Amino acid sequence: MSVTSEFFGKTRDGRDVICYTISNKNGMRAVVMNYGANLKNLYVPGKKGKVDDVVIGYDKLWMYFTNGSNFGCTIGPVANRTANAQYKLNGKTVKMAVNDHKTNNLHTDLKNGFQRRIWDAKTGKNYVDFSLVKKNGDLCAGTMKVSVRYTLTDKNELKITYHAESDKDAVINMTNHSYFNLSGQKSMSMLDTKMTILADQITEVDKNMIPTGKLIDVKGSAFDFTVAKKIGRDIEKTENDQLKKAHGYDHNYVVKGYNGKKRKIAVAEDAKSGRIMEVYSDLPGVQFYSGNWIAENNGKEGNKNCRRKGFCLETQYFPDAMNQDGFEKPVFGPGKNYDTETVYRFYWTD
Repeated sequence: MSVTSEFFGKTRDGRDVICYTISNKNGMRAVVMNYGANLKNLYVPGKKGKVDDVVIGYDKLWMYFTNGSNFGCTIGPVANRTANAQYKLNGKTVKMAVNDHKTNNLHTDLKNGFQRRIWDAKTGKNYVDFSLVKKNGDLCAGTMKVSVRYTLTDKNELKITYHAESDKDAVINMTNHSYFNLSGQKSMSMLDTKMTILADQITEVDKNMIPTGKLIDVKGSAFDFTVAKKIGRDIEKTENDQLKKAHGYDHNYVVKGYNGKKRKIAVAEDAKSGRIMEVYSDLPGVQFYSGNWIAENNGKEGNKNCRRKGFCLETQYFPDAMNQDGFEKPVFGPGKNYDTETVYRFYWTD
């Protein structure tokens, strides 16, 4: 195991951006950077020993300063959508940036959220710890100490471990926004990837992708991934109202058997490359997003990024949880820290 570092460039205000490469004995490498605590590259072997980068992103630092798709970002403190860009906490209304469908909030703040900040970094034998301090009144009340650890094991697990503590009650619902294409950067679509999601329900959304509070059974529908099927098989079934609203998949799946302990929640299989990815989480939901709004732009290794080139499996508490009766509330503060871990584990055939 080893961790190395390399200068990647400077932010617009002149701060150094450093990339850290974590390698294991099996040929896997994870490249993470202190800008946005971002997963920039994830190199995974496949058939005949061919190694490919399986996460979508950029080779140029300046493109991450905009990064409208949030490739690889650590999102926080509140991921996903919040209705009317506000919620109540302890009887007080907390207002957020209006940045989605003219009335709602998406991912806290697209300019000043955790995904757009320089994090402090500390390396270990097979991990990188990123940390930052959010001051009182910055995005929300309370001084918050946050850390994200990326660990790469010899079992081919990329572990993302989150910790946050706040001196005041705060809503904390972080996630990683990586887009995966198990065939690598030359592949222009992930629709042939076979997906399994261990969930019997999704949270219904309205026309602005805000949860209605209702849970929908997936059995027999286009949203049924309880048995492995290609992502593209049902994605164009626009007679399904939920698919039509999202222009594909962009829904929170309700993890089956959730009890707060880490369990397998999804499996993605790519026959072309021979790569298989398992996802483990201790959270109640996972946002399956089929990259419906990826803009065409210059990606990695001279290839293009484009619509549906990658998919996301974003582990999370349910979106808009603070405004929905019956959804678990991700409120943390004095005496209750935020601690969660997501694991992406890889296998490959020769």
